[in-house]
Amino acid sequence: MTVHPRTTVIRAFRILAVAEACSWAALLAGMYFKWIAGTTEIGVQLAGPVHGALFIGYGVAALMLWRVQRWPFLVAVLAGGSAVFPFATLLFERWAGRRGYLSAAGAAEPAPVLESSRA
Repeated sequence: MTVHPRTTVIRAFRILAVAEACSWAALLAGMYFKWIAGTTEIGVQLAGPVHGALFIGYGVAALMLWRVQRWPFLVAVLAGGSAVFPFATLLFERWAGRRGYLSAAGAAEPAPVLESSRA
C-alpha cells in the first residue's frame, strides 16, 4: 500500500499544528518562571529552541500545502499568521479541516506522470 505524498504532508501539518501550540504553552510557562517569578531560565532555554523548530516546521508544511492543495492566498496567510499567536494553529487546523483544505481529495489532482518509453 502506497501513501500519497499529499496525505503525508496533511498528516505532518496536523501534527505540527498541535505540537506548535503545545510548545507555545511550554514557552509561555518558561517565560513566566523567568520574568514573573524570577526563579529560573531553564524553561525558556529548553522550550525556546523546540518552539522555534516547530514554528519553522509548521511554516514549511503550510507552504507545502499551499502548493499541493492549491490553497487560496488568504488561506495560506491565515495558516502562517496562526503560528504567531499562541494556540491559534489549533484553531486554524480545525477551521481548515472543516472547510476541506486539509482533505487529500480537496485539491485538484496532479497531472499524470509520463512514463519513459524504452525503445
